[in-house]
Amino acid sequence: MKAIMVMYDSLNRNMLETYGCDWTLTPNFKRLAERCVQFDNCYVGSMPCMPARRELHTGRLNLFHRSWGPMEPYDDSMPELLKKAGIYTHLVSDHQHYWEDGGCTYHNRYSSWEISRGQEGDLWKADLSYQYDKKTVFKNKEMMLAYPPYTRMMAHDQVNRRHMESEEETSQAVTFQYGLEFIERNHAQDNWFLQIETFDPHEPFYSLKEDKALYPHTFVGDAEAEADWPPYAPVAEDDNTVEHVRYEYAALLSKCDRYLGLVLDAMDKYNLWENTMLIVNTDHGFLLGEHGWWGKTNMPIYEEIAHTPLYIYDPRRRECAGIRRGALVQTIDLAPTLLEYFGVKIPKDMQGKPLKDVMEKDTPIREYAVFGYHGSQVDVTDGRYVYMHSAVNPEMPVYEYTLMPTHMRAMFSTEELQDTQLSAPFSFTKGCPLMKIVKKDKMGDTTKFGSMLFDLETDPDQAHPLEDEIVRKRMMGYIRDCMENNDAPVELYERLGV
Repeated sequence: MKAIMVMYDSLNRNMLETYGCDWTLTPNFKRLAERCVQFDNCYVGSMPCMPARRELHTGRLNLFHRSWGPMEPYDDSMPELLKKAGIYTHLVSDHQHYWEDGGCTYHNRYSSWEISRGQEGDLWKADLSYQYDKKTVFKNKEMMLAYPPYTRMMAHDQVNRRHMESEEETSQAVTFQYGLEFIERNHAQDNWFLQIETFDPHEPFYSLKEDKALYPHTFVGDAEAEADWPPYAPVAEDDNTVEHVRYEYAALLSKCDRYLGLVLDAMDKYNLWENTMLIVNTDHGFLLGEHGWWGKTNMPIYEEIAHTPLYIYDPRRRECAGIRRGALVQTIDLAPTLLEYFGVKIPKDMQGKPLKDVMEKDTPIREYAVFGYHGSQVDVTDGRYVYMHSAVNPEMPVYEYTLMPTHMRAMFSTEELQDTQLSAPFSFTKGCPLMKIVKKDKMGDTTKFGSMLFDLETDPDQAHPLEDEIVRKRMMGYIRDCMENNDAPVELYERLGV
């Protein structure tokens, strides 16, 4: 048996034809949906990129104990469990966060891995003569430029783009080339899992003129200005600029669709449909001006971010081709789904569920899905209602519980570590005590927005918060239940008022 996962970053389900978009060009996603089970109620868990990937490995929520960080020594890693069971696992990716301090323990969980460089300011090419002076159409970009890492990223991104001026040189193209080479060499072999993971269509929405030409439009802004890297900030631009940025995203999305088509071609060529599971997924969505925001942090986790696309083809269930399923599922369900497929025992600490019964009969596997950022609002949905719960006692500290004290691009500072305490083990840490460190980083903290309840049935755009104390209490009960099942830190109950 074999399995392929094609994973995207920041894939907004509302921009895909199979999820109802009527203007983007995504024919290969339509082709995919004809073969697969399409999940209509898939939600994120822990946000954003690396917390989501930790859940992809471990099948359990990350957000109550830890923010962005590496795999921990006590974590059960799905690809590593497959590897130990004799299933060859291979990662190909241009997702640069895997090779930064905050993601440095993920790629070696696989049997082998290949990287493609150059995405989003990746520290790749060196050109000391280059001076970053790009103009911008974004009125809030100054906020980003005031933060030194963003300035560095934007400058290095411009250097990298000079080395990706042809289609075959772009990061996504190289990533899929590596993936297709693996299929070409190993399609006749058995017992392997291939993860093809591209950073696209994450910002910056860099694409070449051929893909941009798919979406002809008039942009009245400065043609020389950077217009493909929106800040994580309120929209302060005019309607024409917002439309233009959405077209930039769509152009990159159509490129993603084109390379997905190459994987489907390989599935056809080698008749891998007979014995190969195919999963196409993402970590989260992205706001493209909806709710007056750009991005995916610093604002509530609206449906465009939290409600994600998911497609799965299981060769044992070919009769399910083209079927849509409405049961509530999450990212944490993918690890146990792959382990079950390969006949590998699912560890007791994995809280996700294999999706086989959802695929076959749309059998519910959970009443609710909890999601959010560490130290921020805790959100919950039952498929109809979404409740965003903010801290009742926001002045209380939030703690990082970890044995791997690194942030996204740096180790914890010595100042942060001065007051480190030792925490007793949690139920899932296999007897290991943890470092308990006060969280200093406020990125992604949406507590200031207060608590909000939405009825997606009557208000799918989440424009009108609902006042319904009965529903709110029920949703709060789900949050408490989830915290208990995850052995959440005791101080978090008081902070959240649970």
